[in-house]
Amino acid sequence: MPDDKPQVPAAPAAGKEHKNDMYGNIDARSEDDAGVLPPIPAATVLLLRDGGDGIEVLMLKKNSKITFGGMWVFPGGKIDQEDGLGQGDDTAAAKRAAVREAEEEASLVLDAEDFVYFSHWTPPPGPSKRFSTWFFVANANDANHDVEIDQGEIKDHNWIVPSHALTRHADGEIDIVPPTWVTLYHLSQHESVAGFLTHVADREVVAYSTRVAKAESGVRVAMWAGDAGYDAWDADLAGPRHRLLMSQDGFQFENDVLSYR
Repeated sequence: MPDDKPQVPAAPAAGKEHKNDMYGNIDARSEDDAGVLPPIPAATVLLLRDGGDGIEVLMLKKNSKITFGGMWVFPGGKIDQEDGLGQGDDTAAAKRAAVREAEEEASLVLDAEDFVYFSHWTPPPGPSKRFSTWFFVANANDANHDVEIDQGEIKDHNWIVPSHALTRHADGEIDIVPPTWVTLYHLSQHESVAGFLTHVADREVVAYSTRVAKAESGVRVAMWAGDAGYDAWDADLAGPRHRLLMSQDGFQFENDVLSYR
C-alpha cells in the first residue's frame, strides 16, 4: 500500500526557490530541446548499519568549492569509461564506480557483490550539469568501516539516523538535494537494515525520471511517475500525488502512489 500521508512536517505553501533546489532552469520538456546537456552517468552507495535509534546511514559533506558543494551526500561519483561504461552492463560499471569513489572519498574498501540496486535518479532536461545516478545499498553491520576523509573533496562524515537528517535539514542545519532527501525519507520508514533490504528486494528498481514545474503558488514541485501532474508537467492538476514541494522554507513530500514501507 502507498503511504497514507507525508511523514515529515509540512512546509509553508509559498516562497521563493529553496536553496537546495538543484534543478535550475525548468523550461525544457525533452532531452532533444536546444541547450539541454546530456546527463552524466554516476553512482552512489548507501552503507547501512543498525544503531541504538534504528538504521544509521553513512553521509559525507562535500567541499563547498566543488559540484554539490557543502551538501551532505552518500559516497559516490561519476562513472568513468574505465569502469566499463557502455560495454554491455552499465549497472556493473556503476557498482565499480561506487566502490572506487567510496575508497577515494572515505578510504572504504567495499565489495560490489554486496550492493543491491534499488533506485535510479534522472533530473529533468535542462542546461545545467546533471547526473543520472544509480543508487545502491549495502549492509555495513558485519564489517568495521573505518572512515577516513582527506579534507579535500570531503570535509566531514557522519553515521546518521535518516529521520534525524531530515529534521536537521528542516531546521536549516544541513544541505541535502532532493534525491538524497527522498532516499532518507525512504530509509526513515524502516526500523532495521534487514527490514529495508527485504523491502527493496521484494520490488523492482524504482526509476525516478524527474519533472519539475512551478505551481500557481510559486512553489517549484518535483514530480515522479504516478503523480497527476507528471505527464502534463502541471503541478496544479488534482489527483494522485508523488512529489516534493520545494518552497523557500522547506521540503514537503506528498505521496499516495508508491509504497515506501
